[in-house]
Amino acid sequence: MSALGKVVRSGVGRRRVQTLVIGLAAMMAVASSVLGTTLLAVSGAPFADAFAAQHGAHLSVQFDAGKVSAGQLSTSRDAKGVSAAAGPFRTATVTPGAGEAGPAWPMHVVGRPGPGRDVDEVDLLEGRWPTRPGEIVLSKASAVIPILDTKVDFPGLPGAPTLTVVGVARSVTGTADAWVVPAQMTALTAPGSGGYQMLYRFTDAATAARITAGGKAVTGSLPPGAAVGEQSWLTVKKTAERDTALYVPFLMAFGALGLVMSVLIVGNVVASAVGTGTRRIGILKAVGCTPAQVVRAYVGQALIPAGIGTGLGVLVGHLLAVPVLAEAGEVYGSSSLAVEPWVDVAVAGGALGLVAVTAWGSALRAGRMRTVDALAVGRNTSVRRGRWAARLSARLPLPPSAALGLARPCARPARALAMGAAVLFGAVAVTFTVGMGASLGEVMKARAHDAADVVVPAPRGAFGPGAPGPGERPPEVDQAAVAAAVESADGTELYYSATTLRATVSGLTGTVDVTAFTGDASWGGYTMVEGRWFDQPGEAMVPTPFLAATGTRIGDKVTLGGLAEPVTVRIVGEVLDPRKDGMQVFTDAGTLTGHTDAGTLTGHTDAGSLNTAETGSAPQGPPETSHHIAVAPGTDAAAYTDALNTDLAPLGVTAQTGGPDSGSDMVMTLNALSAMLTLMLVAVAALGVLNGVLLDTRERVRDIGVHKALGMTPRQTITMVLTSVAVTGLVAGVLGVALGVALHGWVMPAMGESVGLRLPDSVLAVYQVPELLPLAFGGLLIATLGALLPAGWAARARTATALRTE
Repeated sequence: MSALGKVVRSGVGRRRVQTLVIGLAAMMAVASSVLGTTLLAVSGAPFADAFAAQHGAHLSVQFDAGKVSAGQLSTSRDAKGVSAAAGPFRTATVTPGAGEAGPAWPMHVVGRPGPGRDVDEVDLLEGRWPTRPGEIVLSKASAVIPILDTKVDFPGLPGAPTLTVVGVARSVTGTADAWVVPAQMTALTAPGSGGYQMLYRFTDAATAARITAGGKAVTGSLPPGAAVGEQSWLTVKKTAERDTALYVPFLMAFGALGLVMSVLIVGNVVASAVGTGTRRIGILKAVGCTPAQVVRAYVGQALIPAGIGTGLGVLVGHLLAVPVLAEAGEVYGSSSLAVEPWVDVAVAGGALGLVAVTAWGSALRAGRMRTVDALAVGRNTSVRRGRWAARLSARLPLPPSAALGLARPCARPARALAMGAAVLFGAVAVTFTVGMGASLGEVMKARAHDAADVVVPAPRGAFGPGAPGPGERPPEVDQAAVAAAVESADGTELYYSATTLRATVSGLTGTVDVTAFTGDASWGGYTMVEGRWFDQPGEAMVPTPFLAATGTRIGDKVTLGGLAEPVTVRIVGEVLDPRKDGMQVFTDAGTLTGHTDAGTLTGHTDAGSLNTAETGSAPQGPPETSHHIAVAPGTDAAAYTDALNTDLAPLGVTAQTGGPDSGSDMVMTLNALSAMLTLMLVAVAALGVLNGVLLDTRERVRDIGVHKALGMTPRQTITMVLTSVAVTGLVAGVLGVALGVALHGWVMPAMGESVGLRLPDSVLAVYQVPELLPLAFGGLLIATLGALLPAGWAARARTATALRTE
């Protein structure tokens, strides 16, 4: 080993605390940066690969067959900007019966002669494409369970056709729930219904404005009102990237905090090593080391622990990325998602480069130092700096040991500033994590709508454990009797029922959940983003993703299909609700009266009656009706529930205390990641303080010996050392809380936007003064924890040994 290598190894071995601090800081920064950069890089990879392979449609448009002909639609493929087109294909919204294939929900069926090639090449996952009437291919994302050779019947259509599932497929842009041969569409289309579908690819489809321009071009020559709905590939892409994109702003924030802290700590450690090793630097130069070699020696002492920490950080980042990437790739069947090598190289190289540059800047002073001056100075301590602070603190009504400690930061302002910066970032992380946890809790409360004290949940129908077997009807519940029991129960103060059924919306494939309320449900925990709660039939509230997917806003109208007849509602409010991908509509039960079984929605008939022929509606799965109760003040919810269950037992339902489960795997993952990264940042901050106090204590060991000789007790010594970081910790904590609140105000809206949600003030304004005060003292706590070990060492130092130390 070269002489320079021995110097580096010796320096690393002597400064074990500093080595640990640099390694931990580098590991934390690299781990969060690897994970965040990977998710940012591959969040759209599964969708992008599938879209390119299947020549996905940039725009799919639904047309009213009563207003436009197939010949007119064929001419739209020649519109300006269209590079390829497929169609027109006949379409129909139909509802299968509950049978072998699972629940009966409305589905969007398209008649196509084959899977296509140039536009929206449907990926056949199992089986084959239908070749004759009587066969159907189901989408993998269909509500109907896609199992080969099962039968799907349509009892609500003339002739009650029954089709056999011959294949399972996937359209990258979700253009249909099922496909049949064109000849089959006649039997699946009720008189006076049905439509056409056209799929387009454009020469330029990179932005929403380009897609809008393309849509106007293809519909410009068609009759007004012919187009009844459209879907952009950008909307589907955003949905595909949503889950992984949620983590990116959060991880980037922690990565930035870690990198900045790493730079500050490395600079402080190297500068302190130079400052306390002045005589050693002089000796190195005296024995022949050049200034460049001295600089490289100190840079190497920082790069070794930083390199180890970087390697561990890359490993931790890979381990954390595995479950998130697996979930992202599962949607499109991609099993090759992994951390890209360039991410490892870029993050590791960037981190080590920052460490090297920072260490070089701090070590440059050692290279410029004259040999004679370094040998003559020895320990480079200042006896004059901070005297004014010492005189000022001596006048305060404090014990002498505390006064000495308060004055110490002024003697080493640069070191105190470095320790304060470490505490600052630790306080930022704690404040941000507390706020993020509170905000996610508010989102989960909005998701669960758990304001009710007692809930009578919907019975398990066609879903979940205990569901009826194929062909069996779910249990019927007399909802009118349930409502009467709730209303007459002693202790009921507020009450509403919520009936959920499914419907279609023009331009969207699949179905949306329509929740119809009987009674005032505005107190039920629904968080408004904008607009107002509906106050009359015909008005509705929808989540933000619904507005984005349909291209609507508050004040617009949408038409719900899949019922006995179309229902038009006007959107009056935007509600925060991440369930069902935001594809939900909330309205009054009166909105659907006359368009479906009104008795079902008002609680005066059996839930299963929606399937009966008397309703005149297309058959679909049974609605799910739940009842939500707020008990009167002073009423014991558990006793109320027991009494209510006595009345409900003959009806086949059971009440339970509290709202539905509001848990979420994603929220648990975010909370776990934030807690782990915050603990790492706090640990690094405390070690940064420990390093600074340890250096300061060793520098003034002779002064400590003098104080002990004059009568300072070990307890007073500990007080002096801890007080020396009190002001620094308190100021850094206050500033850290302010910056943490600002960081929360930037990251949380970005996280909401990444999943298509707008977050209201109730989710963002989660910090209260009683909570901020303890957080402000968090900086003091971090500083105190970091100073405890050096304080203990100073208290145990023998007076004679300290006095002999030079």
